[in-house]
Amino acid sequence: MKMPISFSKMLSVIMLGTVSGLFSPLIPGLGGSAIAAPTAAITAGLPDFAELVERTGLAVVNIRTTEKMKAGPAIPGNDEQEMQEFFRRYFGIPIPPQPDRGPRNKKQTPQQEEEVPRGVGSGFILSADGYVMTNAHVVEGADEVYVKLTDKREFKAKIIGADKRTDVALVKIEGGNLPRLAIGDSNKIRVGEWVIAIGSPFDLDNTVTAGIISAKARDTGDYLPLIQTDVAVNPGNSGGPLINMRGEVIGINSQIYSRSGGYMGISFAIPIDEAIRVSEQLKASGKVTRGRIGVQIGEVTKDVAESLGMAKAQGALVQRVEPGSPAEKGGLQAGDIILKYNGIAIERLSDLPRLVGNTKPGTRTTLTIWRKGASRELALVITEMEAEKVAQKEDKKAKPDAVANALGLVVSDLTAAQKKELKVSHGVIVDTAEGSAARAGLRPGDLILQFNNTEVKDAKEFNALIAKIEPKKTVVLLVRRGESSQFVPLKPNSP
Repeated sequence: MKMPISFSKMLSVIMLGTVSGLFSPLIPGLGGSAIAAPTAAITAGLPDFAELVERTGLAVVNIRTTEKMKAGPAIPGNDEQEMQEFFRRYFGIPIPPQPDRGPRNKKQTPQQEEEVPRGVGSGFILSADGYVMTNAHVVEGADEVYVKLTDKREFKAKIIGADKRTDVALVKIEGGNLPRLAIGDSNKIRVGEWVIAIGSPFDLDNTVTAGIISAKARDTGDYLPLIQTDVAVNPGNSGGPLINMRGEVIGINSQIYSRSGGYMGISFAIPIDEAIRVSEQLKASGKVTRGRIGVQIGEVTKDVAESLGMAKAQGALVQRVEPGSPAEKGGLQAGDIILKYNGIAIERLSDLPRLVGNTKPGTRTTLTIWRKGASRELALVITEMEAEKVAQKEDKKAKPDAVANALGLVVSDLTAAQKKELKVSHGVIVDTAEGSAARAGLRPGDLILQFNNTEVKDAKEFNALIAKIEPKKTVVLLVRRGESSQFVPLKPNSP
């Protein structure tokens, strides 16, 4: 299972797999006249979800994916093959083929392509003509996608598009007059209100769970102010809807906080407003276009704000301006603090990339910045963000003596080609992350550019720096993933 959550958050997050369903408002607002409820529900002081589930569950779908693999004749008693299929089907985890353990009295016959299960998830119907929304990680890498309705009809779906940055995907099935979900307003949700989720945890179709909204706008990603709930969701719930008491979908269940791989009381959903914006672009062009200005930013602390004469800690501190970027052309400098974007205040660090990302490339925009004790305005033109670039490991055999360092990292040097592609002059690439590094969210392909205040030049130097770390002392790594860089605090693994 993938882990698209921001690696700066020291959480262990599992990408789920869900379903959902909903299509028309069912219950008046809490301030209006109440619909008669069963006596038992009133006595218990809890809502009765039965009618809500009956009317909305029709638009919930199960999504299964397959991949085409070359395989020879089936071998009776092949437990490894059965175990691989189990993990693919119930957890969406592709297990690599096991090495050949010697001859098994099999003939050398040509291998044929076979469609095998890959993973399961959930989704919900957006429109009567068959558009279905789910998570990008549910359909990622799939050769075929199948959508099953509650009436047991199954359709082969076409992937219209998927956006990894927001983890939203849109697929299409050929059908008419299909039940669909009503779209709510995720900006109007309230902490403490009741919500339900319908999905296929562990491939158990149409499972209903309920809970409350625990928090709004959790900063767990550059483009996703996620909704936090205590609704029970598990692997297989990904892509399903989070539904309010009016029968409206307000989010897509996407992630959980977990140390065990199962539900632990904290779940995250993509706000439906964000998801709809993405789906409209996917429907129109099959991809999502985002704006960029070309800066690396950091948080403005209270101490920094007071020292610079600012009234309060707000905005985004410009740490670096990319050469030739719109920011450089517009006059932005390292050390500037961006206070407003087109007149909209930047209250939190995460506000800026979301506002810029939602701006159409070519748009002329205005930044209000704080520089040398005074505010001023700069004008610049937004350009298009490139596809996410991740350092690709060279096709070479792993070194047999590669051992993780005290932070749980195995790293290697960047080649000249990688440096050119990623536009960096230094750094190392993460080959393996375990222990402290894994818990902090680091993963293979990440770039490590800096150790505390020291620029990392190569793997030998990096490991030498790690070897000198005092036990229990926290260090900070500057890590780049895609277009974003972030400082990640780590402590050495316990001996």
